[in-house]
Amino acid sequence: MDRHEAAAVRPLTLAWVSRHLEAGETIVGTEALHGGITAEMRRLTIGTRDGGTRDLVLRTFVGMEHAEDGLTREAGALTLLPGTGVPAPALVAVDPTATHCEYPSLLMTHLPGRTVLGDEGLRTRVALLARQLVAIHALRPAERPREYVTLTTADTVVTPKGADAAAWAAAIDVIRKPAPPYEGRFLHRDFQPGNVLFDVPPGRPADTRITGVVDWVQTSWGPADLDVAHCSTNLALLHGPAWGPRFAEAYEEAGGVPAADAGERLYWRVRDALAFSEDVRLVSRPWREAGRTELTTQAVEERLDAYVTGLMDAPD
Repeated sequence: MDRHEAAAVRPLTLAWVSRHLEAGETIVGTEALHGGITAEMRRLTIGTRDGGTRDLVLRTFVGMEHAEDGLTREAGALTLLPGTGVPAPALVAVDPTATHCEYPSLLMTHLPGRTVLGDEGLRTRVALLARQLVAIHALRPAERPREYVTLTTADTVVTPKGADAAAWAAAIDVIRKPAPPYEGRFLHRDFQPGNVLFDVPPGRPADTRITGVVDWVQTSWGPADLDVAHCSTNLALLHGPAWGPRFAEAYEEAGGVPAADAGERLYWRVRDALAFSEDVRLVSRPWREAGRTELTTQAVEERLDAYVTGLMDAPD
C-alpha cells in the first residue's frame, strides 16, 4: 500500500465522517499517521465555512477481534476526560460495530504536539510523564471502566536467544503466582512515550510540556503499578534498562502511590516486561519507523534481557 492508498478514507466511512462535520464543512485532505500497531490512523483536514481549516483524527480497526470493546472504552474515556486536566482528544463520533462504516471507527479532535522518542531531554520528559500518570490515576469516574486484563502467562513467555536463562526462569516463576491484592485506580493501560504528545520549544528543552495523551482503547480499572510497569518497560527498551526503575522512582516523587510491598511491585514490573517478550518485532517496528533505526529486534531483545535481569537482581 503506497502513501496515497494508506491515506484514502473508504467510501462509507467518508460519508459517516461527513455527517458529523459542522454545516458547510468538507474534508479537504487526508494523511496516514504512523506509529500505531493495531489500528489505521488518519489525520483529516477539514475545510471550514470561513475558509480556514481544522484537523480531526480517524481511528479504524481492520480485522481486530476486540474492536468494539476497544472503541467503546476509548469513547467512554474521551467523554470522561474533558475538564479533568488530563489533555486528551475530544470525542466527535464512534461507530464501534461498523454499522455505518466499512470497519469499526472512531472520530476525535486532533491535538497539537508530537511524540518524542529520542534520548535528548529525556530526564525532563520522564518527570513530566510521571506527573501526568499520577494525574490519570487520581481520576475517579462515576462509572468505572472494565477490570484490567493481562494475557501473558508463564507458558507464553518467549525467552530471548542468549538471555540470562536463570534470571528469566526466576522471572517466569514470579508470574506463576496469583496477582497480589491492590487498590483499584483508573488506568490508561498503554501509557508510554509513543502515546504522549509533547511541545518542545526550539532551544528550550527545559520548557517542554505535555500537550496530549492519546490511545485510550485499553482504559481499565486496576493497580497503579500496572501502568507504572508498562511505561517503565517502554522506557527501558527505548532508552536503556536503567530508565525503567528511574521512571518508577519519578512516579513516587510526583506523588504516585505504588504497592507498599516490594514483592508486589516486582510482580507487576516483571509481568509487564515478560509480556514484551512475545512479540518484540511488532513492538519495535514503530520505533524504527519513527527514526530510532538502531532499535532492531535483536537490540530491543538485548535491552529486555538486561531489564528483566536487573529486576530479578535488584535488592528487596
